[in-house]
Amino acid sequence: MKHEKYKVRISKSFQRYEFHSVGPQGRILKRVEYKPMGESGAFYNLSFGDVGDDDEIDDLAVTDNKNSRKVLATVAFTVTSFLKFYPNRMIYVFGSTKARTRLYRMGISNNLEEFQEGFNVCGLDKEWQMFKRNIGYSAFMVSNKKR
Repeated sequence: MKHEKYKVRISKSFQRYEFHSVGPQGRILKRVEYKPMGESGAFYNLSFGDVGDDDEIDDLAVTDNKNSRKVLATVAFTVTSFLKFYPNRMIYVFGSTKARTRLYRMGISNNLEEFQEGFNVCGLDKEWQMFKRNIGYSAFMVSNKKR
């Protein structure tokens, strides 16, 4: 990705990624996890947020570390890493709030050209369609282009 990103610690399964967001609020541990949806094993949900004291993802936390572009570029990196290791999978993404979904849309928009080089990026409006900027999608799907 063309934007600066954080150094990421990747699990052996390539399904958990952790990094620290550094800014005015301090050093905050973030986690991205890819969890299977349904029995087919084809679809994975992207979960993302701050890691709480209970070692779980808090997808409602607002860190406000003034580094959203760098954080989103890091999350985008995890998408490319996951799909490189699991080339036949599809990633389903939606925010826990409308604001989070908008933030994800911004992250995709900021990296769209690079994403589109190797991935199909779709957005859910009333139906699934190829991602276009400035549309208020409610969810996203990313897969390798060869699908």
